[in-house]
Amino acid sequence: MPVFTAPDGAALHYSDEGHGLPLLCLAGLTRNGSDFDYLAPHLPPLRLIRLDYRGRGQSDWTGADTYTVPQEGADVLALMDHLGLDQVAVLGTSRGGIIGMYLAAVAKERLRGLCLNDVGPVIEAEGLARISDYVGRNPGARSHAEAALALERASPEFSDLPEGRWMGEAKRHFIKTDQGLQINYDPALRAAFLAAMTGGGGDLWPMFDACAGLPLALLRGATSNLLSAATAEEMQRRRPDMVFGEVPGRGHIPFLDERESLQVIHEWLGMCL
Repeated sequence: MPVFTAPDGAALHYSDEGHGLPLLCLAGLTRNGSDFDYLAPHLPPLRLIRLDYRGRGQSDWTGADTYTVPQEGADVLALMDHLGLDQVAVLGTSRGGIIGMYLAAVAKERLRGLCLNDVGPVIEAEGLARISDYVGRNPGARSHAEAALALERASPEFSDLPEGRWMGEAKRHFIKTDQGLQINYDPALRAAFLAAMTGGGGDLWPMFDACAGLPLALLRGATSNLLSAATAEEMQRRRPDMVFGEVPGRGHIPFLDERESLQVIHEWLGMCL
């Protein structure tokens, strides 16, 4: 599998498929490039690039101090340099969207556009509390079937899912061992997350405003506990040209293969060409 070496020596895994507009997909906090498996079959012909952040997926574990948005943003730029890409369109889910906004603030010339999946400049306390409950901890389930059932029970804000979706999620993000299931990322991510919460996220609106002039899109799960309707409305007020879609039956986060998600993504991609 493709791996490149970051400036600090970390080996980071990525995938690179297809030709055309380079679309770089950035996953959520604990997730990896497999998050975009649901979306990939529905994309037009393009170059689909996915990065496993350090400490996640098949990339090296480098310790809690390195699991930060600035470091992960620097890794994105290093990957682009490795691939010889001057610009990419970025589709960022949750944490990936924050990294995308950060890149708009520090390296805007490297972006062709930004699509945010259920994330914005204000992150709701309820959503953060839910993440803090599970980040860095192995599930209690001993099988993928048990984990799928637990995910479904813990996610009443989701409805009308394709058959087998929770099982697919369990298999993507938990590794089966003799001791039960384990998370497929560095448990030290918990310390990094809690440290970031303690330090406060700061005002992220300047990063959103830095997206001025870029093709911009926003998806919101209609029952999201991380991105409020009020924040989405303010984002639309500041960027009336932003493509926006709300996905019914989805909390944090839409899976991106929903009709509403695909409509927004396709329109935004057309703007990035």
